[in-house]
Amino acid sequence: MRNLILLAILGMLSLAGCGQQAKPAFQSTDVTGAPIGGEFRLTGHDGKPRSLADFKGKVVVLFFGFTHCPDVCPTTMYELSEALKQLGDKAKDVQVLFVSVDPERDTPQLLGKYVPAFNPTFLGLTGSPAEIRAVADKYKIVYQKSAVAGSSNPANYTVDHSAGSYILDKDGQLRLFVNYGAGSKVFAHDLALLL
Repeated sequence: MRNLILLAILGMLSLAGCGQQAKPAFQSTDVTGAPIGGEFRLTGHDGKPRSLADFKGKVVVLFFGFTHCPDVCPTTMYELSEALKQLGDKAKDVQVLFVSVDPERDTPQLLGKYVPAFNPTFLGLTGSPAEIRAVADKYKIVYQKSAVAGSSNPANYTVDHSAGSYILDKDGQLRLFVNYGAGSKVFAHDLALLL
């Protein structure tokens, strides 16, 4: 009798596990459900108003940077362009958004030259300093101007900023945080899982 009860319990436990799906094996950090992010409205480098809702149905990569960045930004944008090449036809369902943390210098015209140079589908976003700050705060992005050593010109500055990227699923829900320098293969792998 005891063995029958044990077998019945094991049987129920194995059946209960049948309805559970295994979590995807992401290579970046799964932040699903974190109180980060949300809807926003900025201006695209094409001059059109854009909101996150405009990209529903696509997986969105959200990166905060600036066009005068010497290292982090071009490296990340290059990795994303390579990741989209690795995805092949699936790349049409991915939208990369580059949010400028330097709205004083990053005009729509400058973003329009810089961002699509990595991939013509990439979109640069800007707005007033207050609009950028509001979006950055939603996504817990830290940034600040920093004077260039040895320069007395106030227009000659850099911007220290958070270096990771966010990935949102097709429903616009924040899912992943990708550390700077993770590489194109990590982006491609995780984007493919969300596609």
